[in-house]
Amino acid sequence: MKTPIALAAIGFLLTASAASAQAPPRTRGTITAVSGDRIEIKTRQGATLTVTLAADLKVLGATHAQLSDIKPNSFIGTATAPQPDGTLRALEVTVFPESLRGTGEGHYDWDLGPSSTMTNGAVGALVGSTGRTMTVTYKGGEKQIVVPADIPVVDLEPGTRALLTPGARVVVLGPKGADGAVAGKLVIAGENGVVPPM
Repeated sequence: MKTPIALAAIGFLLTASAASAQAPPRTRGTITAVSGDRIEIKTRQGATLTVTLAADLKVLGATHAQLSDIKPNSFIGTATAPQPDGTLRALEVTVFPESLRGTGEGHYDWDLGPSSTMTNGAVGALVGSTGRTMTVTYKGGEKQIVVPADIPVVDLEPGTRALLTPGARVVVLGPKGADGAVAGKLVIAGENGVVPPM
């Protein structure tokens, strides 16, 4: 079980990466090799990067979920794209465990496509004829977000380095050093073939 300090560190890393241009960047890809405290990742762009895992590395596992699993007051993060009527269309939805409530809270620019944004907050309601429009409330505001039937929904849960195996899809948070290697501070790893959509 993660300690409160460890969970706070995870929250800080995720918050900083989302909200600050000076924060560690995200590297997305597939693990191709593991050797001690180093893993090789083939990125979505086809490049191969080495990741040096920090001694105090934090790992989160991403598992399949359904929109129906999300209850009022669930804390979620969702990358979105704007629609002409002013609502937002979800590109993915990530459900945080209660221990990480407040992580990255707010609404800010994201990098999953032109004009994409990230909204992290509490779900106030699921409405509409199919229950696929949700209100997400965060400090200072709220957004109406339409969730298409075909977008991925995942749960995050505390994980271990055992999730970091060849073939695992991952999102790594950490800066790239002068040698080109990424210093991995936090890894979100898909479980059972899940691709972390964030």
